[in-house]
Amino acid sequence: MTYTFIARACTDLPVSACCRVMRVSTSGFYAWQANPVRNKDLDDAYLSNTIVDIWTMSRRSYGSPRVHAELKLGQDVRCSRKRVERLMRQAQIAGIHRRRRGGCTRRDLGAEPSDDLVKRSFDPAEPDRLWVMDVTEHPTENGKAYLAVVLDAFSRRVVGWSIADHMRSELVVDALQMAIWRRRPPAGQTIAHSDHGSTYTSWAFGRRLRGNGLLGSMGSIGDCLFTGYSSWLEPESCLRNSQYLAA
Repeated sequence: MTYTFIARACTDLPVSACCRVMRVSTSGFYAWQANPVRNKDLDDAYLSNTIVDIWTMSRRSYGSPRVHAELKLGQDVRCSRKRVERLMRQAQIAGIHRRRRGGCTRRDLGAEPSDDLVKRSFDPAEPDRLWVMDVTEHPTENGKAYLAVVLDAFSRRVVGWSIADHMRSELVVDALQMAIWRRRPPAGQTIAHSDHGSTYTSWAFGRRLRGNGLLGSMGSIGDCLFTGYSSWLEPESCLRNSQYLAA
C-alpha cells in the first residue's frame, strides 16, 4: 500500500526521496512497479484495514456477522459476508463466542436443597419479588473466570454480580450482597431462586439469605427456562479481558 501511495500521490517528486521518507526501499518500489498489485488485492487490503479497525473498536469481540453488519449499516460498505470471513481469517482475528462444554454446576450430595417456590412461574407482578441466580464459566487469556449474577425477573436487570477465578461460596455470596445493598428488599418478600449447585447450598450462602429475610428457592434439575436467563448475561468483555480475574 505504501508503494501504491507513492505511485499515485507523488508523481511530481523523486522516487528515491519519497521512498526514503516512507522508509521503504527504492529497489522494492521498482520491483513492485514491474509486478503491480491487482485492484482486487488492493481493495481487499483497504477493506481488511477497516475490518481490523471495527474489530479493535469492539474490544476484539465482534465476529464476522457483526463486522459485516457494521460495514453495511454503519459505513455503507457493500461486500459479502463470506468476503469478511475470509479477510478476518487472513488477518488472524476472530470474535468471541460461547463454547458449550457443559454446565459448571457441582452438586453437594450431602446438602439439602431449598424447596421450589417458583414452580416455573418466572413472571412476577413487580420488582424485587423474584431474583434468579446463576454462575457461568468463561475462558480468558489468563485462565478461567467465573461470573455470578443476580437477576430481577420482573425488570430483567442484573441487580448483583461478582467475578472471580474460583467457584467458592464467596463468589455467589458477594453477588447476592451487592443485590441486597442496591435493592434493599423488605424481609420476607423476595424469592432468591437458583440451581442445585454446591455454592448455593453452602452454609455461608444460606446464612446470608436468612440474615436478610430472603426466601431461598431451587428449581428442578435441568430447568431450561431458568438456565435460559443466564445465556444473555455473559458480557463479551469479560470473556476477553483478564483484568476481571480476581487477584
